[in-house]
Amino acid sequence: MSRKKTRKQVFENIEVMDAGAKGKTIAKAPDGKVIFLSNAVPGDVVDVQTFKKRTAYYEAKATVFHKLSDKRVKPVCEHFGVCGGCKWQDMAYEHQLYYKQKEVTNNLTRIGHIKLPKVTPILGSKKQYFYRNKMEFSFSDSRWLTQKEIQSDADLGEKNALGFHIPGMWDKILDLKECHLQEDPSNAIRNAVKQFAIENNLEFFNTRNQTGFLRTMMIRTSSIGDIMVMVQFFKEDQPKRELLLNFIAEKFPEITSLQYVINGKANDTIYDQEIICYKGQDHIFEEMEGLKFKINAKSFYQTNSNQAYELYKIARDFAGLTGKELVYDLYTGTGTIAQFIAKQAKKVIGVEAVPDAIKAAKENAQLNQIKNVEFFVGDMKNVFNNDFINKNGKPEIIITDPPRDGMHKDVVQQILNIAPKKVVYVSCNSATQARDLALMDEQYQVIKTQAVDMFPQTFHVENVVLLEKR
Repeated sequence: MSRKKTRKQVFENIEVMDAGAKGKTIAKAPDGKVIFLSNAVPGDVVDVQTFKKRTAYYEAKATVFHKLSDKRVKPVCEHFGVCGGCKWQDMAYEHQLYYKQKEVTNNLTRIGHIKLPKVTPILGSKKQYFYRNKMEFSFSDSRWLTQKEIQSDADLGEKNALGFHIPGMWDKILDLKECHLQEDPSNAIRNAVKQFAIENNLEFFNTRNQTGFLRTMMIRTSSIGDIMVMVQFFKEDQPKRELLLNFIAEKFPEITSLQYVINGKANDTIYDQEIICYKGQDHIFEEMEGLKFKINAKSFYQTNSNQAYELYKIARDFAGLTGKELVYDLYTGTGTIAQFIAKQAKKVIGVEAVPDAIKAAKENAQLNQIKNVEFFVGDMKNVFNNDFINKNGKPEIIITDPPRDGMHKDVVQQILNIAPKKVVYVSCNSATQARDLALMDEQYQVIKTQAVDMFPQTFHVENVVLLEKR
């Protein structure tokens, strides 16, 4: 039996009313159903063509624009619309902040059913472009062609690409000319490496066939001027590898850490690979309030250094430390928050599931000569038990900064059992944060909530909540 094809429908003169989750904008169809759009701005009046129909909503694309919203701005990047990186670049920044704030508030009240105090306005980012300290680019021997290129008869020129994955396409890479996310020399390095590789016939990778030589390149920069470049090769070819690495080192002497990895696996994740330092150090340093953080190729560090500092200051402010408190920092990562608050606490205990992260946390604490922090490795829902509490003491304050999925329900339960006076919950996903807050609502009251924009031009937003025992 053949599957019934979704019948595409066209709705005319539809006003886009709102922005919702995952950066989609929202309109209403004549039949009352919600329409989710990915290429319109609230305030646009458009004709739409649906491509998915569900019980309660359609997914659609705006095809004709009758009226453009006054919330629009001209995107600064020539790749906007094809590259999936900065989906909100066509919306003025103050409106991006408005919709991010609205999403956080909606999630906390609708999903969490939380009674909110007066909401502190979202903290915008001073830098709206060139704010990322880490970028990863992929090599491909068959770059993504735009619709315009496919339809033209002109010679399509160079087939090789060094850039980003097209959204939803694991094997398609958009060739980047200029990206507005990372400060120079990021664009200069990427463009020079691509040009050199083409001129010297270094093969770009083909994901489908698993052939080629050059796989990926990561660039990390820090606020104190350190630069790390790591090139991932699919196979070892010493003369070619040294040719490229020597070129990078000579052309960009400001690089402080030049590394490489040879990865013949089917996927390009580096976490199970040996990374080799070719020149300089095998790490770079980031600095915050006089504290130094050593970052290696595998380290997790907040990708917007300036806003991370603002986020941590809010978390510390919410904790209201007096120097007498034992603090638990859950999902501590490389211990950045733990060390950042240490001088205002009696002691900080950090817990994290990734052994490499805890190793880095201990190194950084030693480097910063911080004596009142201790780090433990293990899965939070297993480690964070009664024995652990008996051994390390009962905290007055818990700071938690879980991944996008939020906290495991056993972790929430354990926080409720321990019953600290305060919980500071830092989240990169206010929907899962709201779910967790609902579980804590009987015992804890939300005293403050503050959204922080870490990623301008995108729909992502962080949120910090202060909970106090009822």
